[in-house]
Amino acid sequence: MQAIVNLSYLVSVILLITGLRRLSHPSTAQNGNIVAALGMGLAIVASLVTPISVGDDNYFIITLALIAGAFIGWTMSKRVAMTAMPELVSLFNGLGGACAVAISIIELYQYQELFSRKFNLFQQVEVSKHLTTQLAMFIGAVAFTGSIIAYGKLAGKIKDWKIPSAGIVNIALVVAIVGLIIFRVLSPDASFFLPMLILVLSLVYGVTFVQPIGGADMPVVISLLNALTGVAAALAGIVYDNQMMLIGGILVGSSGTILTIVMCQAMNRSLFNVIVGGFGASAASGQDAGEQVVKEATSNDVAIMLRYSDNVMVVPGYGMAVAQAQKTIKELDNLLSEHGVNVHYAIHPVAGRMPGHMNVLLAEADVPYPKLLDLEDANDALPETDVTLVVGANDVVNPAALDDPSSPIYGMPILEILKGKNVIVLKRGMSAGYSGIENPLFFHEKTRMLFGDAKQSIQSLIDEVKTLG
Repeated sequence: MQAIVNLSYLVSVILLITGLRRLSHPSTAQNGNIVAALGMGLAIVASLVTPISVGDDNYFIITLALIAGAFIGWTMSKRVAMTAMPELVSLFNGLGGACAVAISIIELYQYQELFSRKFNLFQQVEVSKHLTTQLAMFIGAVAFTGSIIAYGKLAGKIKDWKIPSAGIVNIALVVAIVGLIIFRVLSPDASFFLPMLILVLSLVYGVTFVQPIGGADMPVVISLLNALTGVAAALAGIVYDNQMMLIGGILVGSSGTILTIVMCQAMNRSLFNVIVGGFGASAASGQDAGEQVVKEATSNDVAIMLRYSDNVMVVPGYGMAVAQAQKTIKELDNLLSEHGVNVHYAIHPVAGRMPGHMNVLLAEADVPYPKLLDLEDANDALPETDVTLVVGANDVVNPAALDDPSSPIYGMPILEILKGKNVIVLKRGMSAGYSGIENPLFFHEKTRMLFGDAKQSIQSLIDEVKTLG
């Protein structure tokens, strides 16, 4: 039986890796999800049939938990709007951290029970496993409360506010937690109050760690928290000597870490800078904007420009997600393509509220993947672009990143859309982006503003283009 279980784990790992690989392309992502889910399902079944002593009552509780969890996950995933997908990802990620906390508490309680029975813990439990359990609880707790705060920020339920001396508070918490963990390992007969104190401090640190970070840095934070959840799961796998939990946690942790590094590179910022010096809604450009004039365009003006262009570049942002305009923009794309216009989409790595947000939305609208250009390819194509249509993007097209050393985003790689011949910005008003930084692009001589709901504005463009024949 153990041989069958080990073989099942091997097949599960292969399915998980294959699923992750297929998630890298929109055309195979849905299938990749199914493959990875099958791998995880097989791993769960294999764990349940492992030849160990599990009471019938435990199997009954496990079955109920599986059914309840599957029902809740299915219901939430079916009901969530695409605009709320980042929040859902944060919430599910936090639940992964909470699982690591729950099993760690159970294991630590069992260690304590050994002492109450006058056993020598060092003979019953390896010191390294005791340390691993506490680390799993610490990291899982940080991932849990940190993800909940990220969820609240993305959902607009928690405002950006600075914690006084946040850096000092966080350092003090980490030092205290690490010190208590070391003391607990060296004195395992200490009161059970000690691991509970470590848990409380870890939960608090998750809040103080994420809360000061600005909203514009949330994509990086989500990736980092995902990596932490993976590490917590891997540590839990060590505690239970479960190869699947260990490998699954390593895959999640490593992929989250790689994605975090990629996101930081896309913002030209170090991870330390994001955590310690994140910019938020209170940030502003250092240049004096003075009195500037916005040039407004009509739907007819923009439709004429689009219809008689050779190359059009669409720059999607979170505003497109809010307006649910992805399918409408695809309809405009189809219409222009029928008239011989080449339409492409410029995707910035940190556009939206989570990594790959824009890719997911455009894939939902059946936009062919070859039409999606990454940052470097889009910037290379922009000089030959007749019209750049900005749909709800802001910070990722802000030229202050190039020419304003006093700006918080100075040095961040952006889509250099002013290389193109004309820029049309679809926007409800003149409010700043998620980072709170004013965008001088709106006042540039190449820019025309088309105010209104993005979906309605694009629909009006479709109607106008149709009248042009």
